[in-house]
Amino acid sequence: MARSTDTSDDDAAESVGRPLDSQAAIERTLSVIGDKWSILVVRAVLRGVRRFDELIDDLGIARPVLAERLKRLVAHDVLTKVPYQEHPARYEYRLTEAGLALSPVLVALVRWSETHLPNVEPTTALVHAPCGTELEQAFWCRTCATTFGPSAIRGVQADAAVGADHSGDLPG
Repeated sequence: MARSTDTSDDDAAESVGRPLDSQAAIERTLSVIGDKWSILVVRAVLRGVRRFDELIDDLGIARPVLAERLKRLVAHDVLTKVPYQEHPARYEYRLTEAGLALSPVLVALVRWSETHLPNVEPTTALVHAPCGTELEQAFWCRTCATTFGPSAIRGVQADAAVGADHSGDLPG
């Protein structure tokens, strides 16, 4: 593979010891939830569909495909397997904290499709359950106490972020 002669990105990455982009983090995430069925399983469980046969009916997915996706999502701590019957053994699948953290991703995908795909009409309004107000999705800065859009975001070295508390962040 030929190496680029433009070293400006390489020099910046080398100066801090690792790349500044999130390609590796995105690739790892997609290896867990990056296919159609995995993200649809997460969506279904978020909506309360938790048992194998219910997931089959809800998604119209083949049994072996669902079994493989559930196994991977459990192995990566997106779902947890909880017994609900002993004889024969039967399980339901519940979202872990990591699985629940995917809900903004699902909302963003729904919003994107409604805005950018032709002939996609909203079928469900996403609302704040306690008051019924339709959801607006935005980025939030806890220091400035304000919301903002994607144009106000830039990538910096994780340990250089001002006021950053990365204790719950996934490694990049």
